[in-house]
Amino acid sequence: MSYAIIRNTKYKRENLKGIFRHNERRNKNYSNDNIDKEKSYLNYSIKSPQYSYEKEFDRIKEKCNLKGQIKKVSNIACEYIITSDHDFFERIGEEETKRFFETAYKFVAEYKNLGEQYILSAKVHRDEQTPHMYLIFLPVIHTTDKKGNSIDKLACSEFWKAKDSYRQLQDAFYKYMIENGFDLQRGLPKEETNRQHYSVEEYKKITNFKEAKEVLKNMKLELPDVPDITDININRLSKKRDEKILEEIIKPKDNVIQNLYQDNINLHEELARQTKIVEEAEKYQKERDKILANNEELHNQVDIIKKEYKEKEFDLEWEYKSKIKGLEKENNRLNKIIDKFYKTIDKFIHWICKKFDMGAEDNLIRDFEKETNTYLDVEKQIKHEEKEKELEIEL
Repeated sequence: MSYAIIRNTKYKRENLKGIFRHNERRNKNYSNDNIDKEKSYLNYSIKSPQYSYEKEFDRIKEKCNLKGQIKKVSNIACEYIITSDHDFFERIGEEETKRFFETAYKFVAEYKNLGEQYILSAKVHRDEQTPHMYLIFLPVIHTTDKKGNSIDKLACSEFWKAKDSYRQLQDAFYKYMIENGFDLQRGLPKEETNRQHYSVEEYKKITNFKEAKEVLKNMKLELPDVPDITDININRLSKKRDEKILEEIIKPKDNVIQNLYQDNINLHEELARQTKIVEEAEKYQKERDKILANNEELHNQVDIIKKEYKEKEFDLEWEYKSKIKGLEKENNRLNKIIDKFYKTIDKFIHWICKKFDMGAEDNLIRDFEKETNTYLDVEKQIKHEEKEKELEIEL
């Protein structure tokens, strides 16, 4: 029977760009040979992101007012890979396959009361041998703040807080899919199988991968020669002796050889399957290493840009401050000149009136302004000239 498979991976912000391009099939070329680009049109989304995963994260965080401290090393998103085996999907057909992934999507939205709003993307891939769905979501918990107010908090460590979190996930997913009519079985837990998760390189060392490939390549399965009962000269054997040899020697040996041959075939098939798994894992590992290297390079470029920006920002700030300081100094100097000019004019008018015995200073100023159409008050004179220009334009 086929298994209900759901696996979880945690991602930091720096991982989202590469994951987005892979899941949404934005790359031109892929290191995974299993991807058939001619079948990409068969892929479909149960939920499509409006933007890239990074921008979509920022949009949801702001829209839903998510709380929680987010650092550079924080895991801010999780990815479920949901699938079964190839034979299972072949057996249930296209319509049921579509319902399988839609049901799995509903499970994720309901599990731990997550909410569909925190699912960034759910993409079903049909361009590989086995259909599978990549579902990206934000690990949000529903809790309260210190004042007792209800809040939604982005906290990956708290979302997967329990020691048996993944076991609970597997149990819940299996139960949900069974209740919705899919004939699947739950994989044996790690406590029973003693199976651990290894990296590709570790797995290759444990299984002697290279040696196994060479052995598999050169292995030939041949059934050993087994003496045929009919080749035995019955005439030379007595009936009792014939029966004794047949029952006690020939048949048991024949059965042993047949059983060993079948075991050999089974082991050969298992070895071939394990070798194929490691080869696929190696391809994924290379793709992952390439993505991480690209992310590291982009991160370094961003740091350089930030550094250059800060340096330019400092230079511009210093330049603007210098210009402002110079203008303020010039403005103070002009104010002093204007004040000095006013005092000089007052002294000059007073001296004229006294020198030529011309009477009151106010009368002299009034006659000057009237006859010359000029005001000694600079601001008043500017307003007067502007008003005259407006009248000229109207005429």
